[in-house]
Formats: sequence, structure tokens, C-alpha cells
Amino acid sequence: MQVSTAHAPHSATVQGYIHSIETCGTVDGPGIRFVVFTAGCPLRCLYCSNPDCRYMENGRKVSVDELIEEIQKYSTYMKASGGGVTVSGGEPLYQPHFVAEIFRRCHGLGMHTALDTSGYCDLQLALPVIDQVDLVLLDIKSFDPEIYQHVTGVSLEPTLAMARYLSDIRKPTWIRFVLVPGLTDAPHNIAELADFVATLSNVEKVEVLPFHKLGEYKWEELGYEYQLNDTQPPTSKQIQAAQAIFRKRGIKVV
Repeated sequence: MQVSTAHAPHSATVQGYIHSIETCGTVDGPGIRFVVFTAGCPLRCLYCSNPDCRYMENGRKVSVDELIEEIQKYSTYMKASGGGVTVSGGEPLYQPHFVAEIFRRCHGLGMHTALDTSGYCDLQLALPVIDQVDLVLLDIKSFDPEIYQHVTGVSLEPTLAMARYLSDIRKPTWIRFVLVPGLTDAPHNIAELADFVATLSNVEKVEVLPFHKLGEYKWEELGYEYQLNDTQPPTSKQIQAAQAIFRKRGIKVV
């Protein structure tokens, strides 16, 4: 499990690699969000919509100072809407020192912080980030270990360890699950994930996200093999059936 440890927090100017920013996001946490998409990810998800985020060195190198200067331009909108700053990816925990410093600075400005992560990392390296974040959006791609390995190319266990830790410290968390017909939609897979989520003390809601093919063109441009050409987005009926499995266990789901 490779994680960048460059640019430790004591550096005068902490720097990292980003893919892009979104100044008025509305889907990655509450309210209006300033979303930073980091570069670099150890997962190889079959349905990834940002395959151009795979390699950190392909991103743009920026300092936390630069990001904070840009973030402050939108602070009025964020605070008025109950929003804040979300760091997504790629995988933000691939650059833990960089992300922790972004959140620390945001907290100094009174801004809400959210981390959108797969949870795939060394938990000890993630602790400084978790300490600085108000909300975690934890993507659990599958609960069946074999399906998870097939979908992502990595092991499920680090994500489950992250989920248990977040529950132990009662860190507010939203669970995200992407419903992919023929891939992650097996009834046992959803039921076992719902059973697991029901054991956690900190989950505010589960988001069942429909698979989409908006990033397919990027795979083609990058010369990567896209294995889901023939996979269609789930129907409303399929989404509702998945949501019902979570609701049956008393879990709030959207």
C-alpha cells in the first residue's frame, strides 16, 4: 500500500498534487462545497470516472497557501449554505500530510471540512487527516471481498478497518455505494454491506449511487481498456430495491 509521505506538516509551505477544483459543488457533502480533487490513487476501479487521476505526477503541483487563497473567495457562499471544503480524488489519503494541512487551515477559517475517500490506506497515516475533518464520505465499493478485489484491484480490509475506527471515535460519516448492474448488485453483497453498516454508530446516511458512463471517453483517450462498455446504468427499480435493503435495517438511505 504505497502512500506519498513527502511534504510533512512542519514544512514552511506544504505542497501537493491536484487534478482539478470545483468551486460550487453540491453533491460532496452538505451545502455548497469547494471541492479539491487530488491526483494519485492506488485503486483501479472498473467504473472510475476520473482515470486521469491515477498518477500523482500527472497532477498540478500547488501549495496549501494557493488553495486557501482561492477557497477564501467562496467562503461567503459556503458559510451561508452550511457548506464548506471537500477533498476528493483520486484518493486524498495518498497525500495525507497535504490534505491534513488543507483541513487544518480551513478549520482556522471556521470552515466545515469533508473527506471523500475509499479508506484504502495505512490507518496510522490517515489519523492526522481524520483528526482535522468534520465529515467522512466513505466509499465502500463492495462488501464481498472477491467482488471488491475485482472492482478495485485492491483488498477490502483497509476500508473496513477505517470504517470501524470512524465508528469507534464517532466521526460523522456518510457511506457511499455505487450500484453497478452485474457487478456490485448481487443481493448478498448489498445485504452484507447493510448488515455491516448497521453495526456502526456514526453513519448519518447511506448514498446508493447509480453507475454511470460519463468518464468512459477518458479511458479511451488514455488508451485504457474499459471493461464496462456493455453495462447500463441501473433502473429506478433496481436502485429502489437496493435502498430497501438498507432501510429494512433501520438505516437512512438516499
